[in-house]
Amino acid sequence: MEPVLTPLPAPGEPMVEIRKLWTVFTTPQKRFVVHQDLDLTVQPGEVLAIVGGSGTGKTVLLRQILGLEEPTQGEIKVLGQPAEQLGQKGAASRIGMLFQHGALFSAFSVLENIAFPLRELKSLPGSLVREAAMVKLQMVGLKPEDADKMPSDLSGGMIKRVALARALIMDPPLLLLDEPTAGLDPESSDGFVTLLRSLHRDMALTVIMVTHDLDTLFELSTRIAVLADKRVIIAAPPKEVIAFQHPFIQEFFLGERGQRAMELLREYPFAV
Repeated sequence: MEPVLTPLPAPGEPMVEIRKLWTVFTTPQKRFVVHQDLDLTVQPGEVLAIVGGSGTGKTVLLRQILGLEEPTQGEIKVLGQPAEQLGQKGAASRIGMLFQHGALFSAFSVLENIAFPLRELKSLPGSLVREAAMVKLQMVGLKPEDADKMPSDLSGGMIKRVALARALIMDPPLLLLDEPTAGLDPESSDGFVTLLRSLHRDMALTVIMVTHDLDTLFELSTRIAVLADKRVIIAAPPKEVIAFQHPFIQEFFLGERGQRAMELLREYPFAV
């Protein structure tokens, strides 16, 4: 059976809408409130970066948008429907997810990893699945001869590209990225950011990413959402965020490592 794809939001409607979100974890000894009355809206075509200190629930929020975890209370709508319903009728195929370490299947070849979501539909002939996977393989900058390699044979940069190709195999309108350049050397990181920028443009993607890397942040983001005090304290273009008065922002953006990345703000006017 072919999945019933969730339609895109109507013009002017958000791709993702989060209202009054609470995330609470409990142990026998303590109750941890991670998110409290968190609000966030993501419009179609944006590249929204989520930043915050350790323990602010950045990756948890991504998983909730994807429908892998449910919040304690509040509402998350993705593509106009509740996030917890994404697994029904193939709706999850409208979201691509790039996990921090790639999460490739070690026993599958590169091409088998890329093709996996499409093959799981069991609605397309194998030849068509393979052809689609080869297209995505080359779309992320890999070569046809890489198709039969195993994950253990790949560099960190190649693992990220294979995982990205798999995330895009269903041509989703929404792409979630968890630390997309983590663990990459500067050259590989720059190449991956360039790839993401071109795919965002060419595929008309909406992108939500969690990152702590300031270079990646300034090169890609149209808006930045800052998680602090258990909520989004500001979601705005980079220059507005940097001017916002808050201890975390002062430390994160205006510290020593932030000064070098600030130069990119002058080089990439689309991020302003």
